[in-house]
Amino acid sequence: MALLIGAVAVFLVARWVGVGGSAKVGPRVVVAASVVDAGMPLVANNLRVLPWPSQTAPQGGFDSPEKVIGRVTRQPLVPGEPILESRLAPVDMKGGLSATLEPGKRAITVRVNDVIGVAGFALPGSYVDVLVSARDARNEPFSKIVLDRVKVLAVAQETAADPAKPKVVNAVTLELSPAEAERLDLARSVGSLSLALRNELDRAQLTSAGTRLEDLMHEVARSANSAPNTARDASGSKSSPVAARTAPAKRQAPSGVEEFRGIQRGIGGEL
Repeated sequence: MALLIGAVAVFLVARWVGVGGSAKVGPRVVVAASVVDAGMPLVANNLRVLPWPSQTAPQGGFDSPEKVIGRVTRQPLVPGEPILESRLAPVDMKGGLSATLEPGKRAITVRVNDVIGVAGFALPGSYVDVLVSARDARNEPFSKIVLDRVKVLAVAQETAADPAKPKVVNAVTLELSPAEAERLDLARSVGSLSLALRNELDRAQLTSAGTRLEDLMHEVARSANSAPNTARDASGSKSSPVAARTAPAKRQAPSGVEEFRGIQRGIGGEL
């Protein structure tokens, strides 16, 4: 009887665990099996199917690899990440950088050097401000931010990069609206461009009027005027530090010695 009761109990527990476990398992979801760069078409080796809890099943997912093979990714994918419709380009897209562009945006490439390119820290997905340095109609130098919070699509020919390994490149591709692309094209024809890296969460709009040489010189003059310009001598009175440095020191001639200097004469006193 004890063995019979034990066998029945084990059977009931095993059945309950099986029913409970199957109840918690939801649909099968297609996920990335390896790293997939933006603009790349999905192939069978990039994909695998995993069971997914029904309570957390992602919306816009796929249950079969055949439904996404050949589709182009708009954003980079990491292993284990579900393949979602929102992260894929339209069905007719053939891949490449154009597949990663937002609707209504354009991609334009500008040449940079190791300084202009923020020493290699401007990576795909970063946001930058674009500055132009040139001369105005009076041939006076100025610097101004012409575009703010611009997304970097690619550096050189790479659409993905490791943030821990900045890479110095000679070209950066930016995502711009048509009006912004016109402004950038005009700016690079009149002067040299520089990039200023900014926090990707910073969405503040800039209102800078630019900086000219006279503004820079006024800042230097204000800094000089704000510095202390008086000094106290040994008696406690104030005197100019410039006068203290430039006043000629008086020399004391040795006692009993007559000394001539030019037309001045002194004997054991001050000259």
